[in-house]
Amino acid sequence: MSVTGDFFQFTGGELNPIDHAIPNTLSVADSWLVSNGSTRVIERHLARFADSVTKIQQQHLTSFFDAVVSAIPTEGDWFPRIEFRKEQNPGEQLFFRLRPAPPRTLSCSLWSLDEPDPRVDAQVKGPDLSVCQKLRRKANLHGADEAVILDAHGNVADGALSAIVWWRNDVLCAPDDSTDWLPSITRELVFEMANQAGFETAAVNSTPQDLAGCEVWSLSALQGIRGVNHWQDIPLAELKRLSSFRKRLALLTNSSLDDDLSIA
Repeated sequence: MSVTGDFFQFTGGELNPIDHAIPNTLSVADSWLVSNGSTRVIERHLARFADSVTKIQQQHLTSFFDAVVSAIPTEGDWFPRIEFRKEQNPGEQLFFRLRPAPPRTLSCSLWSLDEPDPRVDAQVKGPDLSVCQKLRRKANLHGADEAVILDAHGNVADGALSAIVWWRNDVLCAPDDSTDWLPSITRELVFEMANQAGFETAAVNSTPQDLAGCEVWSLSALQGIRGVNHWQDIPLAELKRLSSFRKRLALLTNSSLDDDLSIA
């Protein structure tokens, strides 16, 4: 297996291995972490994928999801990806990539993108994945782990491949809907946990400089919650809430792949 994983096309009701690149660009994609057969809210990932795909009325999603879940090993750490490529012929548009999970870390550093937001459709995961991977590599060249995309007014919109949230006093905050951010399942879960724990939450516009003195997190399906320990010249607060919320999130990572995957 290569670092990009084994590649399959869903045709004739089953996953068939392919050994060549597909020239058409991604239209929709989704990924999640699987560790020894357990995962976290997989039904939300499948539902997000289905919501984007069914706008173009793709059929056979249920049998595709069943085949994907059956193909994921129950041992080891994996980061599978499902794909829809609308430029392919009908019946040949669904793909699955079984990939080993990349390394995970507890913390990360950020770098603010020094150019306008290059994404073409921030509301759908897929078409901008290659662009966002390039943004992350650009952040790496600046000594950071993740790039932060800003809107036209300089407000935090999104991480290249993550959601950015922060604590202002006891209020958990994230960009509001006036900015372009990918609907993040991990952000959704973290906000739900904060509300259940009695914390206030808010969606607000903030520049990176506005977050001086705040505890900042980077969220993703792969990494879960990572505390931000450096963001250029912005002084950040200690990661006081990180451990407790990582424990809360870990409690959700107990759903077996054999569980009910209904997306109704």
